[in-house]
Amino acid sequence: MTIVREIGDRRGEGIALGNLGLAYAALGEPRRAIEFCEQQLTIVREIGDRRGEGNALANLGNAYYTLGEPRRAIEFYEQQFTITREIGDRRGEGIALWNMALVLDKLGERKKAIACAKQTLAIYEQIESPYVDRVRKKLAEWGA
Repeated sequence: MTIVREIGDRRGEGIALGNLGLAYAALGEPRRAIEFCEQQLTIVREIGDRRGEGNALANLGNAYYTLGEPRRAIEFYEQQFTITREIGDRRGEGIALWNMALVLDKLGERKKAIACAKQTLAIYEQIESPYVDRVRKKLAEWGA
């Protein structure tokens, strides 16, 4: 972080902040993760890094879900989905939809969860994602 800041590498700084957010999330510290991911989001928006913005939004969604705020998590996943669709990032679209599906199911909204998971499956099949079977299995569990 110190080096990228010294040399003025804003993209590198955003990446470093995102990685710190991921590290704190992995350590079970979602509040700290949110702090770093919010800083990342600010930078990637300033420099116009749309893919980085989608990643930051996904990480914020995950952190808020871990924090016990599933509705807030969905808001971030929806923003991520919009951006990834705009820039043609099919993998990112699938990730956003999949995360929404899982959270919606936890909220007892199985019908909406299934709809998101079916969209995820279609995308994952198109891009030959290694996670196709995981989505198929979950849809089968849900009776879809």
